[in-house]
Amino acid sequence: MTAELHMLTGAYALDAVSGAERSEFERHLGECAACRQEVAELQSTGARLAVAAAVDPPPELKLVVLAGVARTRQLPPRVPVVRRLSRAKTWQVRFALFGAAAAAVVAVAVGLQSTAPAPVDSVLSAPDAAAIQGVGEGHATLVVSRSRNQAVLLASDLPALDAGHVYQVWLIGKGGAHSAGLMTSEASQRMLVAQLPPDVDRIGITVEPAGGSAGPTTPAVTRISLV
Repeated sequence: MTAELHMLTGAYALDAVSGAERSEFERHLGECAACRQEVAELQSTGARLAVAAAVDPPPELKLVVLAGVARTRQLPPRVPVVRRLSRAKTWQVRFALFGAAAAAVVAVAVGLQSTAPAPVDSVLSAPDAAAIQGVGEGHATLVVSRSRNQAVLLASDLPALDAGHVYQVWLIGKGGAHSAGLMTSEASQRMLVAQLPPDVDRIGITVEPAGGSAGPTTPAVTRISLV
C-alpha cells in the first residue's frame, strides 16, 4: 500500500484524488519527506504553468456573462426577473462561461445628450447593481444602478430589419418616452450605456423608420420594467 501511495504525488498536486485517497495520502505525507518535496515541486510547477497560460478576459465578457445569468432560470419565470449582482458571483460565472464569450460582441454605446456614455464597469461595480430580464422579442437584459442613475442594456437575437427600419430604445417614465438612441442592425448582440433619470420606470425597444423617430410610433417589441 505504501508503494501505491508514493504514486499519488502527481494526482494529489492536481487535486485529482478522492476524499478517501486524500485522507490516506495526507497521513502518508506526514511520514514521507520525499513525497512532501515532490508534491511541493509539482504544485509550484503547476502554478507557473497556469500563470504562463493565463489570458485576460475581453472587456465585454462581464456584461455577456451577466446577461446569460439573467436569462438562465432555476425557478418558474417571474416578470420582471431582478437579480442583485455581487462581485463574487460575477467572477464565478465569468470564468464558468468564458468559452461562451468567445462569440463576437459589437458594442454600440449611446445615451442621452451627455458628454460621454457611462462606463460599463461603473454600473456593474455599483453596490446596488441589479440585472433585469426583458420580455418580448429576442433577449434583453438591463443592468441598472439607481444610486448612480446609470444603466447598461444588452440585447441579442432581435429579428433582422430591412434597410428602411431600425431599433430605437426608449426611456419611459412620468414625463413620457425619451429616446436613448438607435441600435444598429449589424450586430447580433447590441450594448447600450445610458444615464437613467430617476423617474424612468420602463425601457422599451420599438421598430422605427431609418433615422429614428421623435416618439414611439409602434408597440414595443421588447419591454423591461424597472418596478
